[in-house]
Amino acid sequence: MRAVRQDTLGGPEVLRMVEVARPEPGPAEVLVRVRAAGVNPADGKTRSWGGWLGEPPFVLGWDVAGTVEEVGPGVALHKPGDEVFGMLRYPFGNGAYAEYVAAPARTFARRPESLGVVEAGALPLAGLTAWQAVVDTARAGAGSRVLIHAAAGGVGHLAVQIAKARGAYVIGTASAAKHELVRGLGADEVIDYRAVDFTEAVRDVDAVIDTMGGEYGPRSLRTLRPGGVLVSLVLSDVAEGLDARAADLGIRAESMLVEPDHFALTSLADLATAGRLRVLIDSVYPLEEAARAHARVETGRATGKIVLTVP
Repeated sequence: MRAVRQDTLGGPEVLRMVEVARPEPGPAEVLVRVRAAGVNPADGKTRSWGGWLGEPPFVLGWDVAGTVEEVGPGVALHKPGDEVFGMLRYPFGNGAYAEYVAAPARTFARRPESLGVVEAGALPLAGLTAWQAVVDTARAGAGSRVLIHAAAGGVGHLAVQIAKARGAYVIGTASAAKHELVRGLGADEVIDYRAVDFTEAVRDVDAVIDTMGGEYGPRSLRTLRPGGVLVSLVLSDVAEGLDARAADLGIRAESMLVEPDHFALTSLADLATAGRLRVLIDSVYPLEEAARAHARVETGRATGKIVLTVP
């Protein structure tokens, strides 16, 4: 099969198309013919410095939408021909920039007709991150006040919609040019982080979803009520003592790394079918132009998700 592999660390130019062996599904696994693969900021960071994957060679990518080609022994959840979407186990299940992937059956959920293949390829990693932050960790629901940073970003725009669907009052930070977009996603308030100090504009929220890291975590503590929770998607922040600072204020600070989750994928699909979740697509590239897709991610100007299509 064809795949986009890198043999060295570096810029987008290290990504190249190669021929590799097609995987075979093992027990409780399915083989999926990839039709779309999302490109996430984590992909670019891994490409440039290796991260948990260490030294190349490796094939990047965790987001998959496609068609079940084969099923391994013991699989009852999916059948050949099923349209599915899912996230390969992060970070060590990488390999979505390819024509086929093999992974545990419950990595994937049925793709509903309400989700096009491109949108489904864009949704899993960002959508599961948003769901696990808003629902599982922050436990946001009716009556909650939730502050979401980078509310027009890949994770942020989904977190806004998930929180709103659960009845929360949603406050988002975004540049002024993206305020109309974020309000259209359901945010009750939008703050221009370039013009306004959000710590002065926001008080007594129940949860903060911090997609940014750095100074955003410590500053966000000032917006939370006692008993509130800061959910950081940047692991180093809590490791560097943010949890202790939060505890002194009577606040819970949690860091989280996204995990495969069949139930959450199905819940995201249900929201999409109900018209309560849409995936913003910034741009689409064919698989052989993965380097261009990575260059686009690294501009930091993408609104929504970037997707590779596999013909």
